[in-house]
Amino acid sequence: MMFERLGRFVVYKRWWVIVAWLAAAAASIAFAPSLVTTSDQANFLPSSYESIRATEIAQGAFGESDGATATIVVKRSDGGELTAADQATVGRLAEAISGAGIAKVTGAVTAPQAVSPNRLVQLVTVGLGDNPQDPTLTAAIKEIRTASDPVLAGTGLERLVTGDIAMYADNEDAFNNALVIVGAATLILIVVLLLIIYRSPLAAILPLITVGIVTVVSTGLIATMADVFGMDADPSIEIILTIVLYGVGTDYILFLLFRFRERLRAGDQTKPALVTSVHRVGEVIASAAGAIVIAFLALLLAVFGAFRSLGPALAIAVVVMGLAAVTLVPAIVSLFGTAVFWPSKSWKRTPKGTTFQRLGRFTGRRPAVVALVSGGLMVALAAGALFMKTDYDQNAQLPGGTESAEGYEALQAGFPAGALAPTQVILQADGDGRIDASSLPAVADRLRAVPGVGSIMQGPDGSPATVSQDGSVARFDLLLAGSPYSNEALALAGGELRDIAHAAAPPGTRAYVGGLSSVFADIKDANDRDLRVIFPVAGLLIAVILALLLRSLVAPVYLIVAVVLGFFSTLGATVIVFQGIADRPGLSFSLPIILYLFVVAIGTDYNILMIARLREEARLGHDPRTAADLAVEHAGPSVGAAGLILAGTFASMLLAGVSFLMEMGFSVSVGILIAAFVMAMFLVPSVTALVGRRAWWPGHGDTAPPVAEPERAPEETVLADRP
Repeated sequence: MMFERLGRFVVYKRWWVIVAWLAAAAASIAFAPSLVTTSDQANFLPSSYESIRATEIAQGAFGESDGATATIVVKRSDGGELTAADQATVGRLAEAISGAGIAKVTGAVTAPQAVSPNRLVQLVTVGLGDNPQDPTLTAAIKEIRTASDPVLAGTGLERLVTGDIAMYADNEDAFNNALVIVGAATLILIVVLLLIIYRSPLAAILPLITVGIVTVVSTGLIATMADVFGMDADPSIEIILTIVLYGVGTDYILFLLFRFRERLRAGDQTKPALVTSVHRVGEVIASAAGAIVIAFLALLLAVFGAFRSLGPALAIAVVVMGLAAVTLVPAIVSLFGTAVFWPSKSWKRTPKGTTFQRLGRFTGRRPAVVALVSGGLMVALAAGALFMKTDYDQNAQLPGGTESAEGYEALQAGFPAGALAPTQVILQADGDGRIDASSLPAVADRLRAVPGVGSIMQGPDGSPATVSQDGSVARFDLLLAGSPYSNEALALAGGELRDIAHAAAPPGTRAYVGGLSSVFADIKDANDRDLRVIFPVAGLLIAVILALLLRSLVAPVYLIVAVVLGFFSTLGATVIVFQGIADRPGLSFSLPIILYLFVVAIGTDYNILMIARLREEARLGHDPRTAADLAVEHAGPSVGAAGLILAGTFASMLLAGVSFLMEMGFSVSVGILIAAFVMAMFLVPSVTALVGRRAWWPGHGDTAPPVAEPERAPEETVLADRP
């Protein structure tokens, strides 16, 4: 009866609990270190990957890395060919940028080989340090543009600054506006929906207060953990952390408030009703939080560091939120008593003939029909996942019409699309050997003949490769014919190009393929591997949590099958909408892990709440079909409300105007709706009704415990209605 004792403590010692949480928040603000993040995706790959090895060799031999760069595309305003005088002006432009003292700019270079064969454009490459996603680089882009204008004034030339950093800089306002819109829409949606559900302003703002306190405490703990253990954190952790806390926090608060209102309607006094609510829902919240923590910690098995860094941080946040749900929330509710539902009086009466009562009766009478329809719908949607394609072209998902987008188009007038991010083939001599310069033209010919390679940039002396000073390393700069971010480029850089480069390496040397396309090819490989490992391990561990909660080996099996089916049905629905209707080349490569975080992990909450209520009704002596009927009637409203709020939170991303955010918003909101309104509401109770008492084998989950209700202390009745 641990949760019964906990409920008594937090209800009757409410001020102790509230002050303790406020003190923890104050300590986090005063003493916790700042959360330091890094977003260089290459740094998240182990050095065993070929692209990382190529980068390390190039950096040692040439002092270069696949760091941040910007590309200045220079062309004539009249669209004509660049003259010798124009090319000299571009050279002065490079010198001016190098000497302008712009923060983060390590140098700017151009050369004759930077002039396109048709003389329509010339490129200036600007180095911006080692971290491609340093947030301060956007300011450098603005200064580069400002410093360029005086040099080109009156020359008949115009410049367009493009590249990854320039694209992020140009779209910074779009992303900032999107986050403001999404954040505002999320808060408004949560408040409005809770006002509709409870008709009470206090109940509507309760999640905002609780999540605000929990965010401060958990962020401090995460920052301390990262500082102590020297862990890297991805910048996306802050956004994901907010969404996770609002998601699970709102869920847990709804679970508690719905049970509290149910006990009040059953005739319990205020404080005993709240103690009973913590007693009944506490185990559900603990199990749900445990399942999510297990799912998040499974990310520690990831090879890709961006995934691995999310696991412990999100697990800490969920643990803190789970503790707050069974301590801080009931303490605050105890402070206000039934006034938490003010001015509504609906908590005093049990509604008759509600939608959930009708749905419950139908599920109990026709479980086979309900299971067939709900399961069939999920299977039909899951079929769409068979046609999923991944898209690593993040730039294609950014808004167009910006200078960087126009610069990318202008670049393609004179160079292959791959000029924006050359693919490097590195030759390294074995041991203390040296590269035989006479063998380089033959290697270049082999590489140039690979389908998908547009051209090879000449070295400084006109040779097909750049050789290091000690002669031990040679670098071929390949310009792919298509976008360096496309699926075709990744398949090429991670497949055929590597095979041919390895085979073409002269005796005594080894070849490595590097560059952005190669890095993303390895990220794709790591991503695929991680999904293959994480999903089964997480599924097995969640099944263990369910088995411990239910004391059963049967129910966890079909619950996990339902969760897996929910994941693939969500993925299939997203494929149908974005690849089918919107005709996009594929879904973002990070989408499966996002769905894992939010649909599989958080969606499991609804399954746990429903199956726990099914067990509770069975323990009260109801047969399986009646238990399904009553479980849908009583747990359905909280599952539906929680699912609707969480889905609406993500659906607000559809207002962002940024393709990736819209894709994530749609997929997760649909996944949550499927998890709540199809899987938990219908599939789980109908299958449980069909399986019958065997669902609780080999334990006795449907047998009433020795004490069905917690005993009431004499003082509870006297003090029950005092706030």
